Amino acid sequence: MDKVILYTDGACSGNPGPGGWAALLMYGDKKKEISGGSKETTNNIMEIMAVIEGLKALKRPCNVEVYSDSSYVVNTFEEGWIHNWQMNNWRTAGKKPVKNKELWEELWELTQTHKVKFIKVKGHSDNEFNNRCDELARAEAEKVIIAAEK
Repeated sequence: MDKVILYTDGACSGNPGPGGWAALLMYGDKKKEISGGSKETTNNIMEIMAVIEGLKALKRPCNVEVYSDSSYVVNTFEEGWIHNWQMNNWRTAGKKPVKNKELWEELWELTQTHKVKFIKVKGHSDNEFNNRCDELARAEAEKVIIAAEK
């Protein structure tokens, strides 16, 4: 399997509010940036969407290292939360419905196509790839705000 490095980030102006997501895919010496936005969303939704869209951009099954500054996204997989949610009929440990269930289900399906490892990075620090994704995600949120003002 080909090895792909995937950096992701989400941003939101207000929570909920206009938001953006971004993904940076790296394979060998190739880089691809993708991003998008939404008029009414949350930061967590944008963080999940960034990973979904990054994985959907892959043309064949790959060995993927996903780097995210979202503890929510990383812990869902690396701490096994998603398995617990599935076993508990998509309920949290506190018996509440899991938020963003449809997105988690879509992301789960994508992780069954690819071999995925989630790695936590510190946000807003010296990681150039995380910073680039943050910049792209914030730019997408800004595009949504500007479009709404017109």
